[in-house]
Amino acid sequence: MTSPADQALISLLREDARASTAELARKLGVSRTTVQSRIDRLEARGVIAGYGVRLSPDYEQGLVRAHVLLTVTPKLADTVVRSLKALPAVRTLHSVSGSFDMIVVVESLSIADLDGLLDRIGAMEGVERTLSSIILSTRIDR
Repeated sequence: MTSPADQALISLLREDARASTAELARKLGVSRTTVQSRIDRLEARGVIAGYGVRLSPDYEQGLVRAHVLLTVTPKLADTVVRSLKALPAVRTLHSVSGSFDMIVVVESLSIADLDGLLDRIGAMEGVERTLSSIILSTRIDR
């Protein structure tokens, strides 16, 4: 469990993981040492597992992204996960409840690339059914 102060720090790091400890300290109203010790503690506890890259909107405009809903054979779910993990175009994979078993978020350089990717996913051993929706715009991305 994290404290409200840790949650505030995590929120700021989600906005800009490269923010300096001085900038974070100023926004949180605490010392740089306090910020650094909180970050160190959150990393040591595994709350912060790493830092990533957020792409610019200009770059992302050139990508075609889609949600792909999958129904999979239960005994082959691990095989499907391994196959999806091997595809660089797969950004995230979620297990979900409901009429589908998984939601995959993919990104491609073009509609033609996306079409081929969807064919590969649909042909994977263990994938019984797919339903795809192209993402037109992202309204909120935290």
